[in-house]
Amino acid sequence: MTKSIESIAIIGAGGQMGKWLAGYFVKKGFEVTGFDTENPVPTNIDKAESLISAILNKEYVLLSTPTKKTPEIIRLIAKEMRRESYLIDITSHKSKTSTALGKIPAKVCPVCIHPMFGPGAKGVKNQNIISIPIKDGKKELDIAKNLFPDANFVTIDSSEHDKKIAIILGLTHLINIAFANILAKDDKILLMEKMAGTTFKAQKIIAESILTESPELIETIISNPEIRKVAEEFWKDIGRLLSSAQEGNGHEIVTYINTNKDKLSENIDLEKSYKKLTKMVSTMKN
Repeated sequence: MTKSIESIAIIGAGGQMGKWLAGYFVKKGFEVTGFDTENPVPTNIDKAESLISAILNKEYVLLSTPTKKTPEIIRLIAKEMRRESYLIDITSHKSKTSTALGKIPAKVCPVCIHPMFGPGAKGVKNQNIISIPIKDGKKELDIAKNLFPDANFVTIDSSEHDKKIAIILGLTHLINIAFANILAKDDKILLMEKMAGTTFKAQKIIAESILTESPELIETIISNPEIRKVAEEFWKDIGRLLSSAQEGNGHEIVTYINTNKDKLSENIDLEKSYKKLTKMVSTMKN
């Protein structure tokens, strides 16, 4: 007996991640339909003329939409979806979207995930995907694993997700766009590149790569309410270190560094991390 072709609608199919997901599911043999109000839908998939027509009779509906708009889209489409279908959310903030998914009709199974990779990924093999339980966590995780079988999955609740993502994405993006701003103001950046060593080269390429992301996505990432607490702690540490340096209290800086070094060394081989950094930079081409 021939297996029927699985169908998926991607809302936000014209965005960078939407395009990547469209290509991914086409390669997996899915019948893919796309809808997007902001960007052109890829030509290798079917284009829907409306949000509702995109999702009708689809087995899977995946939302690659701005975080701020996603809860309302969930509310609009869930009741229109077919029985025994799956509504997949991939936003970077989970507090509001997970609440919205928890209220959808029982005929639709929610799948709340956060792929920790971007549209530059060659595939999902060994990539991390975070799974947030909504109703039946085991079933939802099984569905996600079926869609992305080569990925590594971590399960965590929505509250803890947003707290950890404030550091993993929010703080790192905040630091790097501010660092990029410093670079952009320097009219002798080419001279700095000639002078630079390992640390600067690595930091610069991270900052530059982040700027290739959608400004709207970056704004969403750093708008995570949890980031304020993390950022305030970060600013306090910077202020404390600068004050110690300016006041000649070098021993305070040394103690600060050694304390953090000891704590991190409990779980991480710092020497190995340095070797990885050196290897990474040595492979970079100008």
